[in-house]
Order: sequence, then C-alpha cells, then structure tokens
Amino acid sequence: MTRRARAVGRAFFDRPPQVVAEEIIGCELSYGGVGGVIVEAEAYGQRDPASHSFRGETRRCRAMFGPPGTVYVYLIHGIHWCLNLVTEEAGTGAAVLIRAIEPTHGLDVMRERRGMDDERLLCAGPGRLTQALGITGDIDGLALREAHLHVGRRREVPEVAFAPRIGISQATDLPWRMVARDSRFLSRPIPRSIAA
Repeated sequence: MTRRARAVGRAFFDRPPQVVAEEIIGCELSYGGVGGVIVEAEAYGQRDPASHSFRGETRRCRAMFGPPGTVYVYLIHGIHWCLNLVTEEAGTGAAVLIRAIEPTHGLDVMRERRGMDDERLLCAGPGRLTQALGITGDIDGLALREAHLHVGRRREVPEVAFAPRIGISQATDLPWRMVARDSRFLSRPIPRSIAA
C-alpha cells in the first residue's frame, strides 16, 4: 500500500451535503488497515423528506445533528450497517452516505469478511462496504479521529456524475447520488442517459 493521503479537516465537512458528496468522490477511506477510494456517495439534508433527520432529532439519527465530521452509522433491514459522515454545522441534520469504494488495500481481509473473491463486489454498496471494512454501530456518534476512520484527500480529481439516489421513496428526482463516472465499483450502474 502506498502512503495514505493527508486527512481532510473538519472544514471539509462544514459545507452542504451536496457539496461534500461531490468532493468526497476520489477521497481515500480506511478503517482498521483496510480501505480504498470513495467512488459513490449520496447527500441527505434535514429539509429532505428522504433523510432520517427530516422529522427532527431522534435516538436513531442523533449523530446527524452533531458537528461536521461526526460518524453516523445505522442499521438497515436489521442486518446491514450504513456509514454516513455528518456535514454542515452542528444541529443541521445533514450527512453523506458512503455507498461504495474501490478497494485498494487490505483486500485479503475484506475478502475473508465478505466470504467472496470478486474484487468488484467487495465494497459495492453501503452494507457490503461496512462488512468489508468491519464497521459497525460501535463508532456511531464519534468524531472521525475518535472512530479511527481516515478520510484522506484526493490524489486526483475524478469526473463526477450526478444521478438519482437509490432505495428511497421520496425526493427521488433529486440528483444527489454522486459517482466516479468511469468506476466499475459502483453499487449500481448510473442511468444510460447520464452515463452517455
């Protein structure tokens, strides 16, 4: 593995979730010695009916109202952990869901955790990603440094495409799913009309 990129600072996250979701594409993500490059993320804000924070602070989404750079991890369908990073000022209830990474280091560990060899599918989707990295609700509500979660600066700027978010029933028209356009590690391909 090459030397990891310098971590982004709190100011990186102290911006609207749409901005952070776009600019986090190409950043490095690592946890416990495994990780890769972020290739897919989704933005969620408090005035967004698809967001957990839409109805205000609850026990489940309390971390979303923390300071920028707070880790928000929740369980979906009772089995899959999802990793989010809080954006904007404390109390805003905005975050970015990390949907997929291109795995670059610790692949043997990730393969063992996932019980599969297909590199493309190791971290293609929020539940797969957290399983491969070993992320659970234990780090929910912690700051990145306290959680030992590293988000490193981009080494190069990818071409980012904007698409509708996945797996939601409200605000489905918002193009708040950001992806590295040419990545083969996405959780789902982007629509042909956007890919063209």
